[in-house]
Amino acid sequence: MNTSIVGKNIELTEPIKNYAESAFEAIKKYNLDIISANIVLSQNKKGEFSVEFVINVKDKHTVVITQKDKDLYAAIDLALERAKKNLRRYADKIKDHQNGGVKDLDNGDAEVKIEDDSDEIIQLEPKLYKPLDFDEAKEMLEESDKDFFVFYDIDGNMRVLTKLDGGKYGLY
Repeated sequence: MNTSIVGKNIELTEPIKNYAESAFEAIKKYNLDIISANIVLSQNKKGEFSVEFVINVKDKHTVVITQKDKDLYAAIDLALERAKKNLRRYADKIKDHQNGGVKDLDNGDAEVKIEDDSDEIIQLEPKLYKPLDFDEAKEMLEESDKDFFVFYDIDGNMRVLTKLDGGKYGLY
C-alpha cells in the first residue's frame, strides 16, 4: 500500500505525521486490497482544519472522506472513523458475497437458530397440511386462542380466517 501525507497551508510536524500514519495502520486490519491511501491536511483562513482521506481500493475504485473541525486531531479521528466504517461495510459485503450471501446457516438441519441482539429467530422446515374447507378452519380457529388461522382451501389457495368484532369472521 502506497501512503502519503500532504499538508496544505499547514506545517507537518513529527507528532502530526505520526498521528496520521497511525490512521494507515488502522485501515490495514480489514485485509482489503488497498492500492494507495493519502491524507491531505489543510487549514483555512478561519483556522478550521480539513482532513481528506483518499483510499484507492482494488475493485471499488476510490473512497474519499472529508472532515472539518477546529481541532486537527479531532478531524483526523472523525475522518478515520468514517473511513473505517466504509471499509468495514465493503469488507463485510465481500465476505458475504464469497459465502454465497448466507451468514452462518447450516442447511443440513431442519432447525437452524439465527442469533440476533433483540430476538431469537428459528428457521423451521414447512409442514405439509391437508386442505381444509371453511367449516373445518372455523372450528380450528374457535378451539385456539388466536385471532387468525392460516390454511389451504380445497383449491390449494392459501387463505386466512380472522375473528372480527360481533362474533363474525373474515376470510381472505
